[in-house]
Amino acid sequence: MAEESAFEEWRERYERAPIRPERFATMSGVPLAAVYGPPDAEFPGVYPYTRGVHASMYRSRLWTMRMFAGFGTALDTNERFREIIRSGGTGLSTAFDMPTLLGLDSDDPMSLGEVGRCGVAIDTLADVHDLFANIDLSSITTSMTINSPAAVMLALFVAHAESVGVPRHQLGGTLQNDILKEYQAQKEFIFPPRQSMRLVRDTIAFTAAEMPKWNSISVSGYHIREAGSTAAEELAFTLANGFAYVELARQAGLGVDDVAPRLSFFFNAHIDFFEEIAKYRAARRLWARWMKEHYGATDERSWQLRFHTQTAGVSLTAQQPEINIARTAIEALAGVLGGTQSLHTNSMDEALALPSEKAARIALRTQQIIAHETNVANVADPLGGSWFIEQLTDELASEAEVLFAHIAKMGEGSMLEGCIRGIEENWFQGRIADSAYELERSFNAGERIVVGVNDFTEGNDDDELATLRITDEDERKQLGRLEAVRRDRDDEAVHSALARLVTEAADPTINLMPALIAAASTFATIGEMMSALEGVFGRYVEVPTL
Repeated sequence: MAEESAFEEWRERYERAPIRPERFATMSGVPLAAVYGPPDAEFPGVYPYTRGVHASMYRSRLWTMRMFAGFGTALDTNERFREIIRSGGTGLSTAFDMPTLLGLDSDDPMSLGEVGRCGVAIDTLADVHDLFANIDLSSITTSMTINSPAAVMLALFVAHAESVGVPRHQLGGTLQNDILKEYQAQKEFIFPPRQSMRLVRDTIAFTAAEMPKWNSISVSGYHIREAGSTAAEELAFTLANGFAYVELARQAGLGVDDVAPRLSFFFNAHIDFFEEIAKYRAARRLWARWMKEHYGATDERSWQLRFHTQTAGVSLTAQQPEINIARTAIEALAGVLGGTQSLHTNSMDEALALPSEKAARIALRTQQIIAHETNVANVADPLGGSWFIEQLTDELASEAEVLFAHIAKMGEGSMLEGCIRGIEENWFQGRIADSAYELERSFNAGERIVVGVNDFTEGNDDDELATLRITDEDERKQLGRLEAVRRDRDDEAVHSALARLVTEAADPTINLMPALIAAASTFATIGEMMSALEGVFGRYVEVPTL
């Protein structure tokens, strides 16, 4: 029977999996099975992966505890990275300051007052040397949260790694590189959409050929949700963008099975506990079916949606910041019960400032308590089969399919063209803005309670929490560092490398990654490389609509 074969397939895969040497039982000693459900149920590790991408899930390996860090200078952030590793963090995730995210150098007039404030300031290869000093990049995965200048940052990272003896094929990690959601939600774009997609295409092709352990794109619903979308919109827009990148790669001559296994996803863990769990389950099911049925993928890895989760920054409150620890714990638990592959937990003070070392450690300890004390990691998809969870999963999937149909219609059958036209026509932006307005209206009307904000405000006047301070001295240090690099580098080599970049950018058939790595190796700045590209691609200005 088909039902029995699904169970047998799961059991065979589970028995082949490397299981952690732990006793899987409740605190009272009741033994726990790896998965629960009748023989006709869906099973984890079996298409369409609603219940998880691995048959054994966390019984084999816990999720990666990837803590986000970045502030001040590269040396400051390097110290925080090494503290995260000492505290048991198993992956690094880099936050960049606003000038870096916008492709500006620290000495650009537009950067004044923003250097190192919301992330680490990176101008040249010298900063990347400092950022990863004494960290073995061959043994730890690195995620970089950057989009418009993503190709430039990847070039700097590769140039640094190879300069310290780590070949590019050994590098493991993820480049966010999701430019579509920038136009839809986060607004850190530089070039027009179609020219930006050229850079995404080049990073996909380059990493597919040169960096087998690297995920070239982290398709990011997180920022769509932070901008105010609903859970269904986050789900649908994120997967639609993923479909668009698959179609982009096919245009570059890559097969779906060449690129889909290398895509990762990045979802929000918001405060509506059960809805978030259902969202992750629906995402896996939808991705599997679209990859197999719409795009003809035959490699199982193409069907398996792997994702990182971060707890919701927008749910944190400046009032009574200590209670953000509870919010983060609940959201993190939703990510784990939903089957995430890696997890970042926000710190209690992030509504006020970049996280302090103590707050970041508490956030990491929150994950470690979930992993090692609660026993929730001992069973795959423990909420699977719940009437509520199953119906909620189906309803979110149905809502997403309606949105997929609309996007495809805008693109005359192409999800790639539909995503770009939806941006150019402000459709995505309008949908998200309407949802954000409705959510804020419900808060203001008291229809939704936010503890410490519109109810239960006792304690709001307690002593202020000590937070991390980024000073003007950090900015002066970075400007001095940049000045020294400019003074000591070979200007002729820089100019030659930038001229090559301009020439090759004008030819859409050339992959720009080799030229970017060459420019990065001369200590050309991010601003210089982005300005060279802007001269060819132009700059995008969004036209708002009412």
